[in-house]
Amino acid sequence: MAFDRSIKIAPSILAADFANFGAECAAVEAQGADWIHVDVMDGHFVPNITFGPATCAAIRPHIKGVMDVHLMIAPVDPYIDAFADAGADVLTAHVEAGPHIHRTLQAIRGAGMRPGVALNPGTPAEAVGELLDMVDLVCVMTVNPGFGGQKFIDMSAKIGRLREMIGDREVHIEIDGGVDPTTAPIVAQAGADVLVAGSAVFRGGSVQDPAPYGSNITAIRQAAEGVWT
Repeated sequence: MAFDRSIKIAPSILAADFANFGAECAAVEAQGADWIHVDVMDGHFVPNITFGPATCAAIRPHIKGVMDVHLMIAPVDPYIDAFADAGADVLTAHVEAGPHIHRTLQAIRGAGMRPGVALNPGTPAEAVGELLDMVDLVCVMTVNPGFGGQKFIDMSAKIGRLREMIGDREVHIEIDGGVDPTTAPIVAQAGADVLVAGSAVFRGGSVQDPAPYGSNITAIRQAAEGVWT
């Protein structure tokens, strides 16, 4: 897939109907989603448990585009091959999740996936300064990870600093947490191009009535793109 910095909306299935994941993924893609974002939590690195490689493998046949898997787990390395086998396209590990993030990112690339590195709100942009030549994505958390539906934390300065640090590298800046039509312009203006949204996408719709998904995605996209018009 060719690299570009156009706005991409990545609905988080954390906000979807857990009993109907395959149909939910297909529905949001049909309604305009660019990527599907999968939040993997272990109850250790973050205070919540969600799902793992088996769920990713189950929904992979229902996803036509990019499956973007965000690991909020520690350790990461023992599970890399399992997520590769499950069909993850992008696999993102937290810089805070272990002492050897460089080796982890090498292993993700070696397993045939695109590596991403994530930063918690309390972690500075400079923490990934030595990693930018080996990642395809930097994920900036705009909530403290663990639960959906949290209040947005403004990380504009960090996003802007990352954008400067990335320069002309083909590296996406992804935002995860509290993204909606109000906050999307803030992060887009700062330099982000992949916007993860959970409740702001899935609110008001269902597999039986997916049109609200499309309206929600369009509203977030237009709000983000509007900063450039």
